[in-house]
Amino acid sequence: MSAVQARPEKPDPSRYRRPRAIPQPGVFKTSRFLAGLRATGIALWTLWLAVLNLRSILAKRGVTPAVTMQWHKMTQRIAAIDVRVTGTPIRDRPVLFVANHASYLDIVVLGALLPCSFVSKSEVRDWPIFGWLAVQQRTVFIERDPRKADRHLSEMKQRIEDGGCLVLFPEGTSSDGSRVLPFKSALFQSASIEFPKTGQIEVQTVSIAYNRLDGMPMGRALRPLYTWFGDMELVPHLMGWLGLGTVGVDVVFHEPLRMADVGGRKELAQATQRACTQGLQTALHNAPQPSSPIFQAAS
Repeated sequence: MSAVQARPEKPDPSRYRRPRAIPQPGVFKTSRFLAGLRATGIALWTLWLAVLNLRSILAKRGVTPAVTMQWHKMTQRIAAIDVRVTGTPIRDRPVLFVANHASYLDIVVLGALLPCSFVSKSEVRDWPIFGWLAVQQRTVFIERDPRKADRHLSEMKQRIEDGGCLVLFPEGTSSDGSRVLPFKSALFQSASIEFPKTGQIEVQTVSIAYNRLDGMPMGRALRPLYTWFGDMELVPHLMGWLGLGTVGVDVVFHEPLRMADVGGRKELAQATQRACTQGLQTALHNAPQPSSPIFQAAS
């Protein structure tokens, strides 16, 4: 079930403007009935999977990656999220995915594509409902204490050895979806993890772009309907887009790197940020139409 990213910090105004309220363009009216219907569907689907996996939940082990992928895929269908993918995600060896972060929807999008756990700050564990969901996805909760760094790395390695992968949002907060904020190099310490057979873990950059609404290109003015940042309140934002049509999301998987290939954490952060920015801008300025050759995400 879905992990939830940390509550976004207040952004630097010099990076981007944040809207005081979610835009409501006249051509895209939110349907409260549709929003309620979809929200109810997601809640019932979550409850059903929880019942089926009650033993694991009560044992506080979280559910398996296969179950979380199943949850995310059905949630996408209920919420009308159309995901298109370019590139090939690594699936046959240890990997750390690093992605730009624009919305809590990033988790649903990537969770349906990858048998993954997310990395999040420890405070999320105590959030009502969302903290419980994060635990079920076996989120790795990070504390801001350098003395616990080795323990965190060991936990990350164990997640991967258990058959999953890790997803990190190195911006440290969410953006407006129109640009990539600087990647924090300290978060790339996990790229030093090594495995006996495959060596140092590979890092694959992912660009996530919210660029279509009902099949039409979605510009900067409409993007905040789906991106969540600044001082936006969660529930009104959630119910707002649930009452709209189909949102189109492009996910671009870039060529993988290892820390040793580029020199160190700072160099790796810079290289992945450049790749992520290039993929995001390409997707935003070349929003594919329904007839695009970009293939549909595998079910």
